[in-house]
Amino acid sequence: MTAGNPPAISCRNVWQVFGPAAETSLTDALARSGNDPDGASDDLRAKGLIPAVQDASFDVAEGELFVIMGLSGSGKSTLVRCISHLLDPSRGEIHIHGEDIVKASKRRLIELRRKKLGMVFQHFGLFPHMTVAENVAYPLRVQGVRSAARRAKAQSVIDLVGLTGREHNYPRELSGGQRQRVGIARSLVTDCDVWFLDEPFSALDPLIRRQLQDEFLQIRTKLNTTIVFITHDINEALKLADRIAIMRDGKIVQIGTPTQIVLNPVDDYVREFAKDVAKGRHARVASVMLGGDDGSHTRGPDDPGLRSDMTLDTALAKCMDLYEPVPVWDDAGVCVGTVNPADLAAALQVEDA
Repeated sequence: MTAGNPPAISCRNVWQVFGPAAETSLTDALARSGNDPDGASDDLRAKGLIPAVQDASFDVAEGELFVIMGLSGSGKSTLVRCISHLLDPSRGEIHIHGEDIVKASKRRLIELRRKKLGMVFQHFGLFPHMTVAENVAYPLRVQGVRSAARRAKAQSVIDLVGLTGREHNYPRELSGGQRQRVGIARSLVTDCDVWFLDEPFSALDPLIRRQLQDEFLQIRTKLNTTIVFITHDINEALKLADRIAIMRDGKIVQIGTPTQIVLNPVDDYVREFAKDVAKGRHARVASVMLGGDDGSHTRGPDDPGLRSDMTLDTALAKCMDLYEPVPVWDDAGVCVGTVNPADLAAALQVEDA
């Protein structure tokens, strides 16, 4: 967050416990444990209750893309349902733009979901009897927006998500990726301030998934929206996130930038997530460079032009570009060609971040 700017979302000591008399049992468990979350969780489990979210506290800055990830059953989807108040948390405070949504009335929550909060889920629930344009415009219809205005707004969002020309198609006539685009467009049509996405791409084929991730990043540059994105895929998280929160057994175990998660995992659980990640694609030069400028460095003709925000892969390729091509030999000692060291480095890059 920028100094002086309040967070878009603020969560403090949020719990979600499933089971009979959950709130009373949680209060008693915390009292018996001296407000120790681990002790309280053990107490609750011993009584047959499920602490799905445990003492979660974090802020999401205005305009930030905040990813919550973890294995199946880690509590990530439950947490986002608490933040959006689709679930009433058992305990804790949740503020969105300063408003305590835990205490909001049912009428106020409906208003927030219609005008301020956008939501996209893995199963996007399109109306089969409505066209693409009608599906996208539906939230505006609920708001009472006039027909011409909602058609115009729906068309602008349809264009934004790359569905121009599909306005009159029905969901059954679309591919899985196209249907997901309709779900995304429908959630954006009300100009939401906060956008919740729960594994929106996980049911799609890998190629379509990567394409939608790229399009999602492009869409984001055109919006001024705070985004909470749920995934179980570390590569998706690293590609999309400004910051990542990793959950295990209902607890947030680490929050950090993609570079921090990859280079400085706090425990073996986080390390296991990141072990197969190509660190050069996500770590930045700033994470390995030495000190500041002592006045001895000047830009010369051989300066590779490194920047502190460059990935290590990109920086390596630029440094290697300073070297002349070198010969390549076969088993008989015959020169079969040359290779540019920069090409060797660049070949290791799957993407230029």
